[in-house]
Amino acid sequence: MNIEMIRAAAERLKGHARETPLLSSPFIDHLAGRRVLIKAECLQHTGSFKYRGGYSAVSALPDDVRARGVIAFSSGNHAQGVALAATQHGVPSVIIMPADAPRLKIENTRALGAEVVLYDRATEDRDAIGAAMAEARGLTLIKPFDEPEVIAGQGTTGLEIAVQARALGVEQADVVVCCGGGGLTSGIALALEAEAPGLRARPAEPEGFDDTARSLASGTIQRNAAMTGSICDAIVTPSPGHLTFPIMQRLCGPGLVVSDAEALRAMAQAFLRLKIVLEPGGAVALAAALNRRDQIGGDAVIVVASGGNVDIEMYGAALATLAQ
Repeated sequence: MNIEMIRAAAERLKGHARETPLLSSPFIDHLAGRRVLIKAECLQHTGSFKYRGGYSAVSALPDDVRARGVIAFSSGNHAQGVALAATQHGVPSVIIMPADAPRLKIENTRALGAEVVLYDRATEDRDAIGAAMAEARGLTLIKPFDEPEVIAGQGTTGLEIAVQARALGVEQADVVVCCGGGGLTSGIALALEAEAPGLRARPAEPEGFDDTARSLASGTIQRNAAMTGSICDAIVTPSPGHLTFPIMQRLCGPGLVVSDAEALRAMAQAFLRLKIVLEPGGAVALAAALNRRDQIGGDAVIVVASGGNVDIEMYGAALATLAQ
């Protein structure tokens, strides 16, 4: 895994992925006590950064292999990214999703052309299900984060941040990233190392599912005790990946951890001050900037708002915090 793979992915993504904006608000700055720049990946195709990795991986396959189809497992955002990328390439896709994933994500994945297979994330092993189906049907498995071409695609977010931050005069700052298995965080970290060494990636996670923070603190991969119990479904994973963790260990600062309630309030502030829609898992980095100011140094912080695929009921709960 290296910067050249990320640059190659950026070339393949030209004309396909959106270059998402780096937003700001004086109200957000006031709440955070410093300048905050928000990379709005919620405005990416399919509503999250996952399209980058999905397209990167599908487009990198040899033609004959790609034609047989692809399979992925995901709580929804990777699912939609791979489904759209497969449809754009004219090949079939099978997506294995947890039965408790937000209804919007399941419906959107089907609408994008994928066959959806649901499983119980508390009792069944999605990796085993995916491996068995891939072998039975001759499909290529595209993992959600521990896959070089997926990491490369996510790393293109970091290439954009480097250019955009430089244009705004920000050369020293933490870049807080919503983190599940670490594909986005490690890809951004690699891109920043090459293109903006003064910017340092830092993972942000929900309480109770802070496997990356604990892994970075201990120096060894740690697992979460449970796989359910947080509204931040998009970034609930068992542990950091075997490919992603060494990259994060080498390049990232300490992890940041926020509560579900803080994520909901960050969603509300993103709506009120930035006019963007975030899902809980896509808001934890902003929540960290707003609520963990003592754990972040510098005059500026960059936040990756990683996704906006949220059910109406959950979004209503977030907006209700504005009246509290």
